[in-house]
Amino acid sequence: MVKYVEGSWDEDYIQTLGVNFMEKTISIRNTEITFSIWDLGGQREFVNMLPLVCNDAVAILFMFDLTRKSTLNSIKEWYRQGRGFNKTAIPFLVGTKYDHFVNFPREDQEEISNQARRFAKAMRASLIFSSTSHSINVQKIFKIVLSKAFDLKCTIPEIENVGEPLLLYQSSTHPIQTHTVKFTNLQKTGHPSYHTTLDNSRNLAIFTHQITSHHTTHPLGMQERRAGK
Repeated sequence: MVKYVEGSWDEDYIQTLGVNFMEKTISIRNTEITFSIWDLGGQREFVNMLPLVCNDAVAILFMFDLTRKSTLNSIKEWYRQGRGFNKTAIPFLVGTKYDHFVNFPREDQEEISNQARRFAKAMRASLIFSSTSHSINVQKIFKIVLSKAFDLKCTIPEIENVGEPLLLYQSSTHPIQTHTVKFTNLQKTGHPSYHTTLDNSRNLAIFTHQITSHHTTHPLGMQERRAGK
């Protein structure tokens, strides 16, 4: 999130504690769109904040640590709980620390990649492997979020091969055309319905939650503070 908004990343960055909020405004087709990004830390004491930041999100990024298979296994229960608060948000399954993962033995990469594919299919979610420190797919994540939220054509090539940072979004079957997407605006005057055309200023709410430790006390929680993402 910091990498996308500020264009830089501190290697000494400490994982989110509580709720972090950032905004980034972009212009597309003469329309200003503000990404309102909520990042919730995984500590157990902050789980009660989940509905607060999740309810009105247009997209939810389910993030896990590629170097720890246990964090991917935790996604099932976390997805179930997240969906309990927001059934309309567009789901994304994002694996972090790809720069470390690429050095894993081939068979380990295949096992985790195949499991992530199965999870993404079950979630009807796009699957993206990323690295903050090496700027791998960070910008592309938000471009794809934007394209799906507004039903815009996205020309980013997909990446399907193990040994490369997976980028699979065209085959996700989330029924964009049938659900209502909620937009949070700065004035909090309501939640306009989904539009396929960009006709005025929008505030696009995104919720992210990172599971990056195998020491969990709750499906959404973690005890360990680690540098990086």
